[in-house]
Amino acid sequence: MNNTVSHGAIEPHAHQIFEQSPFAIPSKKLAMWLFIMADVMTLAACLAAYGFLRNATPDWPRPFHGLTGVGIMTVIILTTCLALSIAVEAAHEGDKLLAFRWTMLTGAGGVLFSVLHIREWLEMGARGMGLLHNPWGPAAFGAAYYVITGFSLLHMALGSAALLIVGLRYRGGRYNSDDLEIMNIYWQFVTLAWLFIVPAVYLMNVAR
Repeated sequence: MNNTVSHGAIEPHAHQIFEQSPFAIPSKKLAMWLFIMADVMTLAACLAAYGFLRNATPDWPRPFHGLTGVGIMTVIILTTCLALSIAVEAAHEGDKLLAFRWTMLTGAGGVLFSVLHIREWLEMGARGMGLLHNPWGPAAFGAAYYVITGFSLLHMALGSAALLIVGLRYRGGRYNSDDLEIMNIYWQFVTLAWLFIVPAVYLMNVAR
């Protein structure tokens, strides 16, 4: 009898990925915040290095003649940010269908953003810019451009895939509103990161 009770007490914990958090915050949410803190430091280091490099290079290229594409991507990412916030609010209120629809809309917007970003990369490549060379002068510009914008593209592409999976599993009952809230924290960070990248990489390098 004692062995049966003991086994029954242990069994529920065998499938837990996260132990109970010792802080006043769920373990999965804490893990997301720690991940974002590391990402913030990474992006800050990239932007700081980019700023020093740009200021130390008198003939820094200004290859962007128009920012229509960047403007469209910015509108998309801000719209998806709002959409996911609505989804989380609906989930907390128990409206599962509405939360699912807004989550899927957010994921689709993220995919569209990623496609437009890849299209921009292809256009820059067609103009002769590579990771270690470009037709406008200092080779460092190509490396800086691809590394910093690649940070945003990578996070958005992976985040969109993860969000679509979470949304489908939320509809199936495997995930709950807390999981959508965790994805919302990630999405808010990616949106904020893009708002720092746009002025640093694009607005400051518009052709005169």
